Amino acid sequence: MTTAPLLAVRGLSKSFGGVRAVAGVSFDLGAGEMLALIGPNGAGKTTCFNMVGGQLAPDAGSVKLGGRELVGLAPDAIWRQGVGRTFQIAETFASLTVVENVQLALLSHAGRVLGFWRSARAQFRDEAIALLEGVGMAAQAQRATSVLAYGDVKRVELAIALAHRPRLLLMDEPTAGMAPGERNELMALARRLASEQAIGVVFTEHSMDVVFAHADRVIVLARGELIAQGPPMQVRDDEKVREVYFGGGTTFGRGETSHA
Repeated sequence: MTTAPLLAVRGLSKSFGGVRAVAGVSFDLGAGEMLALIGPNGAGKTTCFNMVGGQLAPDAGSVKLGGRELVGLAPDAIWRQGVGRTFQIAETFASLTVVENVQLALLSHAGRVLGFWRSARAQFRDEAIALLEGVGMAAQAQRATSVLAYGDVKRVELAIALAHRPRLLLMDEPTAGMAPGERNELMALARRLASEQAIGVVFTEHSMDVVFAHADRVIVLARGELIAQGPPMQVRDDEKVREVYFGGGTTFGRGETSHA
């Protein structure tokens, strides 16, 4: 018996002013799977990524999470269906402490009114600390987010995303601005949490080292079309992928960073 995918994308298409950005892209994602979405500049990956998350409405196609159609839902409704997101530039409240940032996310998930924040500071504290423990930030719970190293801010952002108990996590350039060691630590953490909590993860990424070290599968777009998908090593050695990135004859993924 075949298990139904967590996320099923079918025939996703989008044009801007007659320019085709994405043309009939289809792929599946399983629970606990890390899927990298890559491609050179202008490939359509950002457009595709934003259609999956509901920031852009497709011209055609379907995006189903657990069998439920997401196309046509507002972004907040998609979030309520269990879609979390992190951003290329980490989004946190710099004026709050680390634990307060996560508490706010937990309050939001519970539907509490944020206007009562002062009286709510004690709420969800244990849950917030547990989430910070999971991302290795519990020891810094009382620090102001504004004084954290950027890699630690990214960890806090991940804890905030997990506070909403997502089934699907979209990570937009998760390692942008990070040092090589920090990049691999963050993605190893994301992969562990995805596996433990059965969260499907779709991420875009410029660093090919990160892609081929941490993705379970890779899909590659070029000129709006999906040209390759499969395990990292298979995609790395695909002739079409080599042609798109380097004009053929070069294997990538061993220390190179594309401008995807």
